[in-house]
Amino acid sequence: METLYTAEALSTGAGRNGHVRTSDGRVDLDLAAPKDMGGSGEGSNPEQLFAAGYAACFHSALQTIARKDKVELGDSSVGALVGIGPNGEGGYQLEVTLEVVVPNLPHDQALALAEQAHQVCPYSNATRGNIEVTVTVTDD
Repeated sequence: METLYTAEALSTGAGRNGHVRTSDGRVDLDLAAPKDMGGSGEGSNPEQLFAAGYAACFHSALQTIARKDKVELGDSSVGALVGIGPNGEGGYQLEVTLEVVVPNLPHDQALALAEQAHQVCPYSNATRGNIEVTVTVTDD
């Protein structure tokens, strides 16, 4: 693979209850485990960061596919829900639901674009076969 860009981040402190900062300082956050996982919930957490990254990356892939197909997406959006839970083997696993909204297109056309985006999105390619990812499409 020819690397086009490399992001660099450093976690310090106590992991989920520590601090994370990127080498360029654009991300500089205190972390805290969510209340649902016994933490204070007073900071961001890795699942939020993953959800934000996946949503943005998938939306970009969707826009790339639409441009290639000469389709106007209008006011589209992509939301990501990232769940975490025990895997039954002493560890944890993630699950993702991507909510694609393309209000200006017929549902079938928007779904076809989302399915194509799911094939080219780097996050989708990285997670495929590793975690359950569900892609839903709505028009509102």
